[in-house]
Amino acid sequence: MKKKIFAFILLSLLVCGYFFLYYQNKELKYIPHNADVVVLVDTKKAARQYLVSFLKHPSEWLESKKQDKNIMSIKESGVKVPDFLQIFHLEKTGFSEWYCILELKDAAKFLTYIKQNRFTQKGNNIFKKDHFFIKIEGDYCIAGTSDSGFENLKRMFPDLSERTNFSSDQFINGSMGSISFIFNHTIRNFPVRLNSDNIEISNAQKEDFSSAISQLEKTNYFIDTELNKSNIETITSMFSGDIADSVQISSMKATALLKQVNDTIITYAYDDDFNEIEKKTIQKIVQPDYIISLKTQNPEKALRYFQNKKWVNAQNQFTAIPFQPNIIEKMPAGLEIYSKRKMSKPSVRSNENYIFIRNNTLLFSNLKLLSLKEKRIISDLDYIFYGNRGQEYYVRLQFKKESLPLILRWKNN
Repeated sequence: MKKKIFAFILLSLLVCGYFFLYYQNKELKYIPHNADVVVLVDTKKAARQYLVSFLKHPSEWLESKKQDKNIMSIKESGVKVPDFLQIFHLEKTGFSEWYCILELKDAAKFLTYIKQNRFTQKGNNIFKKDHFFIKIEGDYCIAGTSDSGFENLKRMFPDLSERTNFSSDQFINGSMGSISFIFNHTIRNFPVRLNSDNIEISNAQKEDFSSAISQLEKTNYFIDTELNKSNIETITSMFSGDIADSVQISSMKATALLKQVNDTIITYAYDDDFNEIEKKTIQKIVQPDYIISLKTQNPEKALRYFQNKKWVNAQNQFTAIPFQPNIIEKMPAGLEIYSKRKMSKPSVRSNENYIFIRNNTLLFSNLKLLSLKEKRIISDLDYIFYGNRGQEYYVRLQFKKESLPLILRWKNN
């Protein structure tokens, strides 16, 4: 009899565990028809990864008991956690505008939760904290990095709740998350993987870029980048669509170091006899030492284009770069733009396409708009790497190596 009871309990736990950790509703009801980028998070896979990491680190067991029981967790907040968190960007909106629609099990409890997390009310059921906005709309809430799209999304609610636009199988396959670009009903997916100390976003094998990353990790540059014509066209098209065609740049190599320098500020005051008195104050500012090498078959034409755009002043400075002073110089194979504290020549081109940005403590003074939690996460970042070969893309956000994996570190933050 006891064996039967034990077997029944075990079977019940297995069934509950399956539905809690594995069974998924693959319908994606909350992605609008005019979304052009979708970020999908497999919340059950994230829960499984968190559970495994938690069990492997007994020190966290005691920490979890010390947590303030008066602080409401997301599970207790009245939000229905979906099997797939659906974050999207709407076409023809700002790059920084992202939204997510969630169902509410208990709107009153959710209101308590957001007030407990110090969201302030703006009116019309809209709440704000730092860079995040939330609008409560009946049994739903819209979360976003802006509130400009809330009314438009609100008008879509009947359509969103009545039919399913997509299935998760169209966006994600085995990874914890994905970033997908939608263009003319074509979906291009980039799996997102959360590892112990890095995040990878890629449709390529990481081994393809391991050699380049290994070499870059040995340098001390703040920025080191090398891009071919295709990558330059993609990046410049975000700012001005005709730059790449007009200048006809075939490749770019750039390196930069960050330095803290003294900057003299001159102001004027007057004494009692109205004599002008010059006052000098010194402040420390962060400036890069850099050199940018642009390869083009027609340097004269490229320089003339920049001059016509009023990007080169009378002192031969390239003013399109905000870091002054600098010099733009015509070379046999192209153009070079460099800070007056000229760096050594950039290393020989490796015929790779990459952008490498290393974190630097000198940047932290410029992060005043970020919350304390966001600053802690950014300070934990070591470097960002972007690599491209043909149709293969690889992005790594590398964090500092610590005893805890990222999924547990961020919970503690």
